[in-house]
Amino acid sequence: MRNISVSAFINTLFALVLTLILTALFFFISWDEERQRIDQINRYKLISNLLLSTAKLQLTPEREKKFYQDFEIRPVSVDESKLLLLNNANVVFESESVYGKMQIFTIGKNKYIYLQRFGYSLMLQDKKSTTMRITFTVLVAILITILFLLLYIAIMKKLSPLKQLHGQIEEFANGNMNVKINRNFNDEIGKIAHSFDDALHHIRSLLESKNLFMRNMMHELKTPITRGRIAIEMVEDGSSKEMLVRAFERMNELISELAHVERLTTQGFQPNISESSIDNIIEDAINLLLCDKNKLTITTEHEHLTTDAKLLTLAIKNLLDNGLKYSENDQASIITNHTSIKVISKGKSLEHPLKYYLEPFTQEEKRNAGFGLGLYIVNNIAVRLNYTLNYYHKNTHNIFELKLK
Repeated sequence: MRNISVSAFINTLFALVLTLILTALFFFISWDEERQRIDQINRYKLISNLLLSTAKLQLTPEREKKFYQDFEIRPVSVDESKLLLLNNANVVFESESVYGKMQIFTIGKNKYIYLQRFGYSLMLQDKKSTTMRITFTVLVAILITILFLLLYIAIMKKLSPLKQLHGQIEEFANGNMNVKINRNFNDEIGKIAHSFDDALHHIRSLLESKNLFMRNMMHELKTPITRGRIAIEMVEDGSSKEMLVRAFERMNELISELAHVERLTTQGFQPNISESSIDNIIEDAINLLLCDKNKLTITTEHEHLTTDAKLLTLAIKNLLDNGLKYSENDQASIITNHTSIKVISKGKSLEHPLKYYLEPFTQEEKRNAGFGLGLYIVNNIAVRLNYTLNYYHKNTHNIFELKLK
């Protein structure tokens, strides 16, 4: 019940209530027909007893006419009576009393009362309408149903802005930062829309500030790093120079990784999808990593992938970098097929669940060799390229896998 949407809940509730109303109407009409049949038979008994008792068959023309009008019946001629009997009319009820015998016939929709007493007979046709009460019941039921449907339409119309708001929120979640939240109502839904629109303005401001800060920071850091790197080349070779060179290179790597993070986490970012060879992607990753190829064992099916080659290259580069950094024998393997890319290296199992390392600036050991952004970048790329990043430890080897969804 908690997971069902408001619209589905209302639809289900109204459908259930409407079903109950129609079922109740069906049973009421059936009960009313039975009650009407019993009332009709009692009426016929009353008529027959009045006519058969105390020589009521001998009424004066005026009283007889008034009697027929009061009970809404009419006498049937002898010839017509014989014709009706010859037509094998259906007997629906018959009874006998001290006054005589009564039979009720039906022919089509017409009902007839046949009275007999001491060889004397009389046939009457019932002129009273029996459909008015059923018609009235049906009209009342239709009116209730129409009011019920109007109530349903009014409620769904009242909820329609909520559906519109949900669509706009989904549009924002999919990366449209310029979505405009309509807030034309002053009810609770309108207040929610107003609050969410204010939150969107705040988020846009924060993102713009973040992007401006990141770009300014990277620009301001690049200039002194470049100048420092040039100045270092003028220093005589030695341990101090090597240490300074490594420091500047590490700063440059940090700026590059932050640039990748900023690019990947931008809401409007879309990968550039094209067909690429996995062999070329791995080759580019190795060149980007600047590592000795002899440290790697590569096994592929020479497959071609439909993906963003640059992003996948960056992801493989980070996985290989991670594998080599934490390898016990300074070796790593990469195995690929059409749905999977595995990077394997010998080493201890991770101390924490994989989720822990997917946060930025987290790593297994605090070393100078990394910033803890590698798996964070890999995971963001995996999400963009429809991969899942998996990890497991098997036979003293750590295995990181990019699995196509």
